[in-house]
Amino acid sequence: MRPLTTEWIQKAEGDLATAHRELRARKSPNFDAACFHAQQSAEKYLKALLQENGLVFGKTHNLSLLLDLLRERYPRLELLRPTLAILNAYAVEYRYPGESAEKEVAQRAVKMAETVKQVLLCEFGVE
Repeated sequence: MRPLTTEWIQKAEGDLATAHRELRARKSPNFDAACFHAQQSAEKYLKALLQENGLVFGKTHNLSLLLDLLRERYPRLELLRPTLAILNAYAVEYRYPGESAEKEVAQRAVKMAETVKQVLLCEFGVE
């Protein structure tokens, strides 16, 4: 595995750990942050796979666009598209006034990020 790929995976793991930590917080949990970090984790796992394959992805947070770049080499990942579309909204939806995530939404977001992690690590040959 390329060194930069490993760094992307470490960053993805860090975001997922932060999302889990917010879900477990007894005092002042930040469910908005859990959703955001779930999205960030999925994004970084996608970028890790792109990096490992030498595919250029630029500076984007759009999970659907990142999936499009992987579609030709990894057609099975298309099954993640509905999950990624939901997570995609969490990059901005709860970060600003007007909307707040409930615990159940945050739990679903983190579960979706875990699914993305499992599927992408399988593509790396890690289970």
